[in-house]
Parts: sequence; structure tokens; C-alpha cells
Amino acid sequence: MQVKDLMTANAEWVEADASLKTVATTLRDNGIGCLPVGENDRLVGMITDRDIACRAVAGGLDPANTKARQVMSKGIIYCYEDQSDADALELMQSKQIHHLPVLSRQKRIVGMLSLSDFALKSDSRFSDEVINLTSRDASRHAKLAH
Repeated sequence: MQVKDLMTANAEWVEADASLKTVATTLRDNGIGCLPVGENDRLVGMITDRDIACRAVAGGLDPANTKARQVMSKGIIYCYEDQSDADALELMQSKQIHHLPVLSRQKRIVGMLSLSDFALKSDSRFSDEVINLTSRDASRHAKLAH
């Protein structure tokens, strides 16, 4: 199976100079937790709801005047729509990430691939890998709760 068979098509993205207020509104309105960040027709990073909470709000930055570029994770990791599902999941495992922007071979964003896509749309051969990636976060959260 190829990534294009699993991904969520028509991914949202934001400009690097978008305010965090705009980013947060886009996240909320679309019911998502992360967005690719673009500049000059290139992906330059990812921004998550956690970036906004931990790097901006907890750091005392004003969401109306702080730009996405100031709190985003730089150096984007992505996959191609014609890559195999196994290759994409291996990349997610090696980088310990839950979301990948999906690009065409012309380097245009065509979708997003998440662990949820694997859980909902792939066959059961990836169940162990998906469980392992998600349980890493669950284990960390459980430690913090004690």
C-alpha cells in the first residue's frame, strides 16, 4: 500500500509569519493538533498545539504578536505520496513522530499522514508499531501523573 492510500488529503498549512492566534484558530477550527509551516513556497517546519502551549504561552509570549516561525519545530521531516506505507511508518518510528506531511514528487504538499491514519485505514500488520509509538507517549504521561 502507498502513503496516498492512507493519508488525509488536502492538508492545511500556515505561513511562517502567521500569528500564533491565527495558527491556534486554524488548529481549533479544523480539529487538528499540528500544521506544516511554509515560506517562499517551501516547507520550513511544523507547529503543534504543544509548541504553542509550551514554547509560547508558558514562555510568556503574546499569541497575537508571536509568529509561527518563533515557536515551530524547524527542519521538516516528510514522506512522498508514492512511498510505501511500511517506509513511512519506519520513518515515523525512527524519528519518534506522529505526523508526516506528504509531498508529491514535485515537492507540493498533498496531504498529512498520521498514526491515526495507520490505525484506521491500514491492515493489522502495523498494529504493533502503532501501539509502540503511541504507548511511548502514554508511558511518559503516566510517569508525569505520579
